[in-house]
Amino acid sequence: MAIGPRARVLLIAAVLFGALAALVWFLSYRYWSQPVTPLAPPAGSAERTPAPSSSASPSPAPSASPNSEPSLAPSPQPSASPAPTGSPSADASHGAANSADGTAQTSGDPLRGLLIPVAGVRAEQLQDTFDAARSEGRVHDAIDIIAPRNTPVLAAADGRVVRLFQSAKGGTTLYQLASADEHVVLYYAHLERYADGLAEGHFARRGETIAYVGDSGNATPGNTHLHFQIYRVADPKHFWTGDNINPYPLLRGAQ
Repeated sequence: MAIGPRARVLLIAAVLFGALAALVWFLSYRYWSQPVTPLAPPAGSAERTPAPSSSASPSPAPSASPNSEPSLAPSPQPSASPAPTGSPSADASHGAANSADGTAQTSGDPLRGLLIPVAGVRAEQLQDTFDAARSEGRVHDAIDIIAPRNTPVLAAADGRVVRLFQSAKGGTTLYQLASADEHVVLYYAHLERYADGLAEGHFARRGETIAYVGDSGNATPGNTHLHFQIYRVADPKHFWTGDNINPYPLLRGAQ
């Protein structure tokens, strides 16, 4: 039986529609069937357990100010396991004279020209609390920079803000990947708040205000200061664990 022109057009349209529907189904199936590799969960405290022979140096902060590591979700607290192990001499050999604006001019990347990360603080006001004892048998692995509440916290170097995290110990914290290969982490803790509009992924320029000094986390109320920590990581995706570097000689000059 002959098919009329109208029936022929309808038949062709039905075939094209069926083919298009089959293509959409196939592409959707391929997309949603792709395996998803989840990110490894973070772990650990950034402070290490001191050796029996180590002695605690004076600390301007009477309470512990440890680094609490981020989880992949904003609210849950991370599980505890060892994180950055101490490597205080890793970059201490790169120290040099401080300039008038409070920077420490160093000869090696990625920490050349590291800026004191609290506005108005001079190099001679810094104290080396890197090896100071903290609660639960930990070592500080950072320095505390004392300043009034809401003093601007400055990016110590150029680098991407990789994590904004609320920690039980560190309080309001910020992680910045500072080197070109993003294998150096700058960690800022006990913040009062972040700078307006700051978001993860923002590339902060050296000297840019990224947050404000506070006493969040387990800092003693009223003991406003910045907990500032530097460490190297083998993999930037695991930015919460690495080998600690003493910030003091980089900011103050080699002793």
